[in-house]
Amino acid sequence: MERETTDTLRQSIMESARREIQEATRRPAPRPLQRTPTDLRFTPERLEELEEMGGPDAYRSVEAPLGMDLLGDETVVIAINLQDAVTRAVRHNLNVQTATLGPAISEAQVVAAEAAFDWSVFGGVDLSRIDQPSVVPAINGVPIGSSINRRNAYGFDTGIRRRLESGGRLDISQRLEITDNQSPNVSLSPDPARLASLDITLGQPLLRGFGSDVNLAEVHLARNLERDAIQTLRQTLIDTVTQTERAYWSLYLAHHELHIRQRLLDRGIETRDVLEGRLDFDVKPAEYSDAVARVESRRADVIRAANVVRLRSDELKAIINDPELTVGNELVLTALDRPIDASIEFSLLDSITTALGNRPDIQRSVLLIDDASIRQRVADNARLPILDLTLQTRFTGLDDSVDGAYREIGEATFVDMLLGLAFEMPIGNRGPEAALRQRRLERTQAVINYRAAVQNAVVEVKAALRNLTTSYQLIEQTRASRLAAAENLRTLLVEEEALRALTPDFLDLKFRRQEALAIAELQEIQSLADYSISLAELYSSVGAALERNRIRFVVPNPGEDVDRRRQGSDDHVSAGSAIDVRARR
Repeated sequence: MERETTDTLRQSIMESARREIQEATRRPAPRPLQRTPTDLRFTPERLEELEEMGGPDAYRSVEAPLGMDLLGDETVVIAINLQDAVTRAVRHNLNVQTATLGPAISEAQVVAAEAAFDWSVFGGVDLSRIDQPSVVPAINGVPIGSSINRRNAYGFDTGIRRRLESGGRLDISQRLEITDNQSPNVSLSPDPARLASLDITLGQPLLRGFGSDVNLAEVHLARNLERDAIQTLRQTLIDTVTQTERAYWSLYLAHHELHIRQRLLDRGIETRDVLEGRLDFDVKPAEYSDAVARVESRRADVIRAANVVRLRSDELKAIINDPELTVGNELVLTALDRPIDASIEFSLLDSITTALGNRPDIQRSVLLIDDASIRQRVADNARLPILDLTLQTRFTGLDDSVDGAYREIGEATFVDMLLGLAFEMPIGNRGPEAALRQRRLERTQAVINYRAAVQNAVVEVKAALRNLTTSYQLIEQTRASRLAAAENLRTLLVEEEALRALTPDFLDLKFRRQEALAIAELQEIQSLADYSISLAELYSSVGAALERNRIRFVVPNPGEDVDRRRQGSDDHVSAGSAIDVRARR
């Protein structure tokens, strides 16, 4: 019955995974990301001119001052690349530091569980003085013996004992007792007497509590807890790396939005100044006031964008937690890298299969099933009646010298033996039966949780792939929209040079086309940042974010960890910026 239950469980788990990848097996081959080309066609000269008017590469000469920091000084900006940010986060992030202690804590629990089967040494010394009245037998009226029982005794006990993995207990002990008789009219031989004994006792349950599966259950649970802590650390690392990438591209987006807002403000100021110079010619005061209002509104947007830059910089600094870039200092970070704009190949089947094999949450759900199975086996054994076997052998020696007493033990002259069986069975056995039902339900619950973890993994993988596909397509569309908006503004500026008078409608159109170009630029930058973030989230959803960032996750064995501590080594960045992250043991 137990084998059938285990086989059914295994089939259920395999079917849960097989069901989720069944549809994806129809087209297992990888395919590239695709996007629809736009209908816009520009000459190289015109395209270069439009790229200077707006776009990711149009801000090399645009200064967007951040103003004074909280200390009243000019803001200092430091550039940082993505790899450096990830490296710092993996080394210093507080969540990672906390999680690295988890395996060490769990390993201590494993040692504590295994220590229950270690040998223990015990010993004792006792001193007794007996001074009692005693009944004296008489034969034909003649008393035999003494009416006083008086003696001094000294006892010394030593031994070792151990709990056995089979559930039994082995005790090996010896006792030396020295008795000095002082009763009047009584002569003993030998006196003083040296009584030595060697006891070997084995107690072994035959039904309830029998077997290594039951008695090593706490050890197995502790080891699973250690594996769970390792997977928790791995998940924390994946989350930290993904959060770092997300914060990095959000910072990139915030800086570019500030540049876009600043250029939009500069263009508004330029238009306002032109109107101010023509107030006495063909510009009405109301038209000029409208231009001033728009400029001040854009200036407010610049102030808000500068504040967002500072907030995004602090968010990234909080994640990486580098002692050189603390959250408390007023340095502002800026992204040195640019988001990628390149197609990748993906396979839904490969992505789901990789996720099912790599994701820490799925590995943890498997451990929970194993924990539930261990507890079920223990509960099943607890239903059995108690039938305990006791075997005891005692070797005894008596002499007037210690050597002589122990010599008799070695010769096995006097040997006592004891064999005993003890039986107990609760009437109805309701408690153990209820506990077994509970453990069975808990294992079924763990299997359902595993299915939920598999389903959640598939949902996250598909969502990441859809977001990646959408972001990649939007890059082309938003770029086309930005080029079209730039062309609209360019043609309007050409018309402005030919106009003799600026009409209110023309001025309003000019302001609106400036704002339309800024909005299109923001959308393009957003799509580029979203594509990089989606790529990071895809690798996170399949559990491969560490490998993508060249982070090697190492769980040393205890011996290796001791050697490393002796050598004074620590986590390090090796050649090629590959990072070794070691769980603490």
